[in-house]
Order: sequence, then C-alpha cells, then structure tokens
Amino acid sequence: MSSTNMGTAYPLTNSEISNAITRKSAGVYALGHETGTAFYVDYVGRSDSDLAECLKEHAKARDYSCFKFMYSGSPEVAFEEECELYHDFNPPGNIEHPDHSNLSPWHCHRCLSFS
Repeated sequence: MSSTNMGTAYPLTNSEISNAITRKSAGVYALGHETGTAFYVDYVGRSDSDLAECLKEHAKARDYSCFKFMYSGSPEVAFEEECELYHDFNPPGNIEHPDHSNLSPWHCHRCLSFS
C-alpha cells in the first residue's frame, strides 16, 4: 500500500484547517476517509498559493471527511507532488490528470502529460 508521506489526518473542517495550516503557502493535499487507523485517499489536489483557502472550499462541499497536507516550495513543486499522488493512488474523485498553469511549461515526470 502506498503512503502519502503527509503525516496526520485531520477532520475536514474550517477550524481544523486553520489550526493545522499555519502559513499561506503552495501545497498538496489528499482528501478522504478513515477506517480504523487507515486513511483512504479519495481525491488529491494542490494550491499554487493558499493551501488553507483551497481546503476550506472543499470543506464547504462536505464530500470528504478528512484531509492530509504538505507544504510545497513553489507552485511547480506542488504540481509535481500532486502528479505523484495522482499516479500513486489513482483516487476515484479525480476524473482526470492534474492540470498545470496555462502560463507554465510544467509537465508530469511520470506520464509526460503536457510535454
């Protein structure tokens, strides 16, 4: 079984997001559910600039019960990390491959999408 390498799962609520994410940053996240001590990835995504705000939008929808996250050093790194998670977990909530910024030359190193 693959690991997200993201540490703790938190309930997907505005208060938990605010407590867990302490700085405005690019980052990646996994949304899902827990059964016992296992975290099941149902969706992966990224934010190029404000991880907390992005997760709060997901919290409004109430489609997922918990989240994991990881800060990224830049929007490009966040894209690469999101692609890795997408290929590792093939989450049912992701209908298509992660997209890149229209202004960027980024490509996925796993499948060479957008090359």
